[in-house]
Amino acid sequence: MTELPDWARALDLSPHPEGGWYRETWRSGLTLGQPSLPPDYTGPRSAGTAILFLLMPGQQSAWHTVRSAELWLHHRGSPLLLEVGVEQAGATTHLLGSDVAAGEQPQFVVPPGHWQRATPRDAEPTLVSCVVVPGFDFADFALGAPTD
Repeated sequence: MTELPDWARALDLSPHPEGGWYRETWRSGLTLGQPSLPPDYTGPRSAGTAILFLLMPGQQSAWHTVRSAELWLHHRGSPLLLEVGVEQAGATTHLLGSDVAAGEQPQFVVPPGHWQRATPRDAEPTLVSCVVVPGFDFADFALGAPTD
């Protein structure tokens, strides 16, 4: 399944460099600089940012890291397998979804600098939001080499 469903097209998403589809929905007007930021940030950052992120069945985001903490929130569709670890090898898989009784979590925080990748578990699209604090900047984003 490669064509976006009507409800997803209505969200005006664009291809994401890590795979999947996204649209930035919020960027804080508050800007943080030194000394408020940890010293490894190369310049000022928005206090926070948010995106909508969609993966279609069979899609997987690439392994990547973000310098800031990233909060994932599940909205609809297939539960999401979110692999997270200090290194890609040995990452732990977390299940994001709305069925808490079945062990799914509606949200999960990826710690700063941890490797992560995501895959829909089932045969329907997965829609999540990702909130990054301090805000996302592509200078803080790194794609990893595929491991499988």
